[in-house]
Amino acid sequence: MTFVRSVLTVGSWTLISRILGFIRDILMASVLGTGWIADAFFVSQRFPNLFRSLFAEGAFNSSFIPIFSKFLEQENLRSAQRFAEEVLAIMVAFLLGLTILMQIFMPWVMGILAPGFSQNAVQYDLAVKLTQITFPYLLFISLTALQGGILNALHHYVHAAAAPILLNIIMIIALAGIIPLFGWPAYVLAWSVSLSGIGQFIWMALACRHVNISLKLRFPHLTKAVRQLFKLMIPGVIGAGAMQINVMVGTMIASLNAGAVSYLYYADRIYQLPLAIVGTAIGVVLLPELSRDLAAQRIEKAMTTLNRSVEMALIFTVPAAIAFLVIPHQIIYVLFERGAFSTLATESTSLALMAYSIGLPAYVLVKVLTPLFFARHDTKTPFRFAMISLISNILFSLIFYHFIGFIGIALATSLASLINVILLIYQSIKHRYWIVDKQFIWSLPKLLACGTIMGLGLWFVGYVFVLDNQIGLLGKILYLCILIMTGFVLFIGFALLVKLIRYKDFIKMLKRTK
Repeated sequence: MTFVRSVLTVGSWTLISRILGFIRDILMASVLGTGWIADAFFVSQRFPNLFRSLFAEGAFNSSFIPIFSKFLEQENLRSAQRFAEEVLAIMVAFLLGLTILMQIFMPWVMGILAPGFSQNAVQYDLAVKLTQITFPYLLFISLTALQGGILNALHHYVHAAAAPILLNIIMIIALAGIIPLFGWPAYVLAWSVSLSGIGQFIWMALACRHVNISLKLRFPHLTKAVRQLFKLMIPGVIGAGAMQINVMVGTMIASLNAGAVSYLYYADRIYQLPLAIVGTAIGVVLLPELSRDLAAQRIEKAMTTLNRSVEMALIFTVPAAIAFLVIPHQIIYVLFERGAFSTLATESTSLALMAYSIGLPAYVLVKVLTPLFFARHDTKTPFRFAMISLISNILFSLIFYHFIGFIGIALATSLASLINVILLIYQSIKHRYWIVDKQFIWSLPKLLACGTIMGLGLWFVGYVFVLDNQIGLLGKILYLCILIMTGFVLFIGFALLVKLIRYKDFIKMLKRTK
């Protein structure tokens, strides 16, 4: 499977998951809205998701895959599998202990996680109980990530990319089938999160068995390879999960303002779509590709792959960022404004989305460039830059929140990500981790020109043809689809005209998705 086809495969499954995620969020917005119950539930999701991003999908995979790939290239599959079993033993012991501790100490931990909730004793108690229910999700999703890392290193990308679909399906069933009958929306949703973790773990275990990988649970033992993993992973915890830590910091500050956690959550869900489809898809495929090419000293091939990856990431995300900046109100209104989701919530979430959009290309490039360092077993550099980003985010959040409230939190996250990616680009070019080619340099002015034309076209259609509030749901969806197609046709049309995208490559790309 070619690199581009692998990216498109992962991206396609991620797109399906995100579409289901939008359906889930539309139902959730209608049921929960943006009140204090919604804030409590979203915080209960944020906490295990933060640990998942740091220890499972982020730093773990970024450190595990290069070592696993090295065993594959320099020894054999059996040695690589033994290493995976040694890691599994440590993970189970650590995560079981962490889960038990969090069940005991969550009433105190919540005071740090969401200090604003302490003003409402009922909300605080609800957030504690919901987080205790959702936290076991971390154990199962971390084991899922281990199995996904193995499959990705073996170039089997489909099962890991499809696994999150189970989360969305289970939560949609809860929202559409169980809650209307029994009520208790926050508790039902919390249990559905944990149940989905079990479902994803079983799915990935079956996928591993399909390729003759069956991991045995050994007694925990710190072997040389496992120690190397943790040596890489400790700084990588911050390096790979910088954005998630920044979002968590934003959640802590936002808890001081009623409804702000929900506004940021729904805006986060929108801008996460291109981030997941493009950034995560490229990052997932790029790390094992770079790791194996660098281990085999195929430097020229690795650089070509990297340049096309960055180019592809920008071609997909710059138009998305412009759309979020130009037509945020239309997007939020069509997707979420119904039931408990008010007009005020639409306006507030739209402003947060605009602020997040500024940093979208940076978010994605961090996802693409970080594997470049991890593939060379360098986790310290991304760690240092992520720490600078984190400190900047805290300072910006506190300053901007004082002047523009929760919008300042989203803006601070964007600026912190811009700082992170600028430092990563500078360091990667300086140390020749990334040798930029002429094709990439010439693509930048073309990209900006195409994005500007698309933005002007979207502004004209979005603000000249105003959506009638009396129109039904299908009419609203049709209106949003027309806006999206307008942007797509304008961008692709001019991209083909200026040869940012070549017609031959465009047709090949379409064929690869079939």
